[in-house]
Amino acid sequence: MGIFQILDTCETLTPIISVLKHGLMPVFQIGIPIILIVLGSVDLGKAVIASDDKEVKAAQSRLIKRCIYAVAIFFVVTIVQLLTSVLANMQNDETGNIAADSWWTCWRNA
Repeated sequence: MGIFQILDTCETLTPIISVLKHGLMPVFQIGIPIILIVLGSVDLGKAVIASDDKEVKAAQSRLIKRCIYAVAIFFVVTIVQLLTSVLANMQNDETGNIAADSWWTCWRNA
C-alpha cells in the first residue's frame, strides 16, 4: 500500500475518527468520572443528612470506590492509546513498511 492510498483511506475515515477522538472519547474520559464523583457526593450528602453512622460509613466507602473507578476510567483512554502506538511501531519495525502504521497515522492526523 502506497502513501497515497493511505492518505485516501485517511480522508474517507476522517469524519468517523474525528467523532471518536474529539466527541466520544472526551465524554468517556472526562464525563463519566465527573458523574461518578457527583453521584458519590450526593450519596454521602444524603447519608450525612440522615445522621446514621452506618449509612455515612457505607456512603464514604462507596465514594472512595467511585473516586478510584473515576481515576481508572480517566487513564484507560491514555493507556490504550499508548499501547496501540507501541504496537503500531513494533509492527512497523518488523515488516518495514508503512501500511502497518497507517491506522495510527490516520488517528494522529484526524
